[in-house]
Amino acid sequence: MNTPIPELHAVSNPAFPFTALVGQAPLQRALLLAAIDPGMGGVLISGPRGTAKSTSARALAALLPQAPFVTLPLAASLEQLVGTLHLEDVLRDGTVRLAPGLVARAHGGVLYVDEVNLLPDALVDALLDVAASGVNTVERDGLSRQHAARFVLVGTMNPEEGELRPQLLDRFGLSVALANPHDTAQRQAIVRARLAFDADPQALAAQHAVELAALVARVAAARTALARLDWPDGVVQRAASLAQQAGVDGVRADLVMLRAARALVALEQRDTVRVDDVDAVAELALAHRRAPEIAPPAGRASQPPPRSMPPAASGQGGDASNEATPEGDWGALPPLPQGMVRVKNTGAWPPKKA
Repeated sequence: MNTPIPELHAVSNPAFPFTALVGQAPLQRALLLAAIDPGMGGVLISGPRGTAKSTSARALAALLPQAPFVTLPLAASLEQLVGTLHLEDVLRDGTVRLAPGLVARAHGGVLYVDEVNLLPDALVDALLDVAASGVNTVERDGLSRQHAARFVLVGTMNPEEGELRPQLLDRFGLSVALANPHDTAQRQAIVRARLAFDADPQALAAQHAVELAALVARVAAARTALARLDWPDGVVQRAASLAQQAGVDGVRADLVMLRAARALVALEQRDTVRVDDVDAVAELALAHRRAPEIAPPAGRASQPPPRSMPPAASGQGGDASNEATPEGDWGALPPLPQGMVRVKNTGAWPPKKA
């Protein structure tokens, strides 16, 4: 007896409600600011596994109207990411056709990159270029086409699996470092929220429907309000001062802080960017750009002492009483003279004639 094959239907998994996230206030703020102004370069989320990195990204996409949620696979090629041109069509009908990539599919939504630190640098560089400019350029054999690719970039990484190069870190607008919850009450609240979602996603969404609707309206209004907000001189000065204190390279940190502060004001439905708005977003913009501490301790010279030379050795090995402890590479040995030995003729070449 043949068992009937069940009919397969596409399943759309509901997203966890953004307002139901527990203990993730800095991450929620960073994601909302990036959604209001995607030109900042997106958000880099670092932290151990199981800290709601992908859940938060999917929840953000659900806040944006008809926003696609596109995931970049680790094994993706550059053509899959940015697209390619079908030049074969030129020979047939003289038309250059674009085969869009993942950045085109993510236009207007969220492009999620899990384990971004494991991607090839060339792929990450191209991705960050598109995320910052909002325009994707596809080139092949001297021909090029452009199309809009404006999306919220969300990258995640586990620091235990390797770091991103500083040049690539700097290209991300904001960053958040997550940690495992250490408070027992908070862990219980996170677990209860997750269990409630797994048991009945629609019921949890209904509980947060009013908050979600209000947040969706605020994000949409904030996007519209961005163009009419400006930065007073004191705000620009504050951003420059904080960036200089952090020892960052370039001025990208200053620009991100100013844009994030403006997005925060728009989200809170205010009309003026203040100095304390810059302070509120500064850590999100500086955490992954801050220079390591290189100042010497008090009382020590700023330049390292010159490396001492190894003691000179005589033909018999030198005088041990005059030898000093070397301060150079650990395990280095002093040079020893080697005698010259005359090479005998092996018969490969005829002897020289006198």
